[in-house]
Amino acid sequence: MLLLVMGVSISELIVLIRGGGEMATGIAHRLHRCHMRVLITEIAMPTAVRRNVAFAEAVYEGAQTVEEVKAVRVRSCDEAYAAWEQNHIPVFVDAEASIGKILNPVVVVDAIMAKKNGATKLTDAPVVIAVGPGFTAGVNVHAVVESNRGHHLGRVIWEGAAESYTGIPASVDGYTASRVLRAPQSGIFNALRAIGDVIAAGEPVATVQGELIKAEISGQIRGLLRDGIQVQQGIKAGDIDPRGERGYCNSISDKSRAIAGGVLEAVLHSLRNLDS
Repeated sequence: MLLLVMGVSISELIVLIRGGGEMATGIAHRLHRCHMRVLITEIAMPTAVRRNVAFAEAVYEGAQTVEEVKAVRVRSCDEAYAAWEQNHIPVFVDAEASIGKILNPVVVVDAIMAKKNGATKLTDAPVVIAVGPGFTAGVNVHAVVESNRGHHLGRVIWEGAAESYTGIPASVDGYTASRVLRAPQSGIFNALRAIGDVIAAGEPVATVQGELIKAEISGQIRGLLRDGIQVQQGIKAGDIDPRGERGYCNSISDKSRAIAGGVLEAVLHSLRNLDS
């Protein structure tokens, strides 16, 4: 059996991932498949858009399965260990990731995708990795993984920062901003349609405080916020996929897989250095 840091085998290696959204789920899924003990921390009311592929949904539903990997909501370290024994990913409601002080993960991954650093720091674990802008490798984390689509997507950065957030959604069949639904005002979000529905341009998809959100393009609803949650004006509320492939609604995206590959590389490279 391959031994890593301080004699800990890969199957006993604890990795704490901050965030349970689409990108964090891709990371958690890959590290779990590599037999690491992954746990996720989330806020009390997550706002994942691609809910079918977000382990954050376990906060609401108690469990969420993505591509045959199951995450379960837990409330204690004992429950986390029980989840690992059942080959599940434990999800804690713990916005500050304070459970890390008890479980002492070897690796912490900040995958909140907030475009800024909230509280993650170098001293959180022997290996600290962040995804996207807002972090600087060698300053507040050990490594940063590029999250902008393009030539460098998934690249591991050991010195410096990721590319700045452009604010422009990636092109899908030539559509960028028009495929993204956003909340027109702050208030309660009410879904009128469901993920997987096929919709035509101009049709209503949801409301916020009674104000309609309409699709700008025709396609399939690939992501949509949970009905009844509180949202802020301008937040991403949905995603229309013009390709119309239903399987895309329930599978991890190419972007998420690329980022997950970068995180896995950063983890293994860092652990080898720690163990040498």
